[in-house]
Amino acid sequence: MRAAVLKEIGKPLQIETVDDPTPGPGEMIVRVRGSGICGSDLHWAQLGMGVGPGQILGHEFSGEVVELGRDAGDRFRLGDRVCSIPFIGCGRCRACLSGDVTACDQAVATGLRAPGAYAEFVKVGTAEALHLPEAVSDRQGALVEPLAVGLHAVAQAAPPPGARVLLIGAGPIGLAVALWSRFFGASAIVVSERSGARRDLSGRFGATDVIDPTAEEVLPAFEAKTGGPPDLIYECVGVPGLLQECLGLAPRRSRVVVVGVCMEPDTILPFVAMSKELTVQFVIAYEKRDFELAIAMIDQGRIASDEMITDVVGFDAFSQAFEALKRPTTQCKVMLEP
Repeated sequence: MRAAVLKEIGKPLQIETVDDPTPGPGEMIVRVRGSGICGSDLHWAQLGMGVGPGQILGHEFSGEVVELGRDAGDRFRLGDRVCSIPFIGCGRCRACLSGDVTACDQAVATGLRAPGAYAEFVKVGTAEALHLPEAVSDRQGALVEPLAVGLHAVAQAAPPPGARVLLIGAGPIGLAVALWSRFFGASAIVVSERSGARRDLSGRFGATDVIDPTAEEVLPAFEAKTGGPPDLIYECVGVPGLLQECLGLAPRRSRVVVVGVCMEPDTILPFVAMSKELTVQFVIAYEKRDFELAIAMIDQGRIASDEMITDVVGFDAFSQAFEALKRPTTQCKVMLEP
């Protein structure tokens, strides 16, 4: 099969022909129909962080079942359309049985410890895969993973009804957080984003207003737009220094939720948070129920996600598109369709 292979950390991905994956017990092979580029993949390709040469990245995907392994059960048949949590767990521990496979001690992460979905085929666990209804397109199916990240972040934060929300960063995860914040009843969702294109896009995902942090001070602008300070701040970028900035912006006894994945050392001044009695909450990933709800809401037409996709490429343009996202860009979600 063709795949985009990380040959050397910090270098462009190379399109190569590699062996097709083989399913083990309780596993199946999916022909990839869509696979999104995630910021985490960009970090891993640039910095390593446990990913070595020869790795196939990619963990946001949908596709068609083409091969079933031994003991795969009867939930899936050849030709079924699916997406999947990008982990294969042991299937026996409490975490796996409860749908929290990312907490399984034996879980293998697709695109990180196992070959990922920047390829024609990818191996998934039958316990982690989910059916896609007919009304959910392949592209929407590949967006379920980032939508689940945003849903999990908002669910863990448990904002009160009518909350005033400040959201830092309008990349795919930031947009997903905005979408679910609106879904769960935030009264104001203000997005601070440097990119004009992403500021424009955020309004389609629930933002009630936007701020250009290069042109105005964030907190006074937020208060002017909403009539008060934020009840909740989501940091959805993941760069050094931004958490400290959020601690400075947060009013007394409010909450800062860290969603952006920072892969570099960072420094904060804890006294800023202590003096305000802030709650600082870190969130990551999702549970199976987050995938299930995201799929159901797309199927019912209650959330719209398609406009997150700003470009679709094949293998011939994929490496260049991946490299372009390492620098400031007007793109949001770029998707590979093998």
